[in-house]
Amino acid sequence: MADRGEDQDQDQDAEVEDELYEVVDITDYARRHQWWSRVFGNNSGPIAEKYSVATQIMMGGVTGWCAGYLFQRVGKIAATAVGGGFLLLQIANHSGYVQVDWKKVEKDVNKAKKHLKKRANKAAPELNSFIEESSEFVKRNIVLSSGFVGGFLLGLAS
Repeated sequence: MADRGEDQDQDQDAEVEDELYEVVDITDYARRHQWWSRVFGNNSGPIAEKYSVATQIMMGGVTGWCAGYLFQRVGKIAATAVGGGFLLLQIANHSGYVQVDWKKVEKDVNKAKKHLKKRANKAAPELNSFIEESSEFVKRNIVLSSGFVGGFLLGLAS
């Protein structure tokens, strides 16, 4: 009987300990306190309220052109490296320096594709919230965004 009384006392002590701690949900805090609020301040609303249409188009166009130009250069370098490596691998295979088991390569590629599809279906909620926030930004700043897209395409073409 004394053991039963001790068990009840321990249960009550555990309940008292649980009551001493407050559970804080960090995700709610993170949603309410966005990083850009710390950087730009709480009044960082749509850019349309702060600058003229011409200024927004110019800012979007210049930043878009820079991003497009860099994307083009980096893309060319990456494509050259991958294409050149594949070409050298084919030459080495044809010359007999390297024996490639293409069936094993195909099997491994298919296995990797299945693994990627599985992981893509479990997209993180942070990614979904980032996409929603990005689309909301584009909607609020349509002039700046359209200037960026135009500049990006010009940067790719140059």
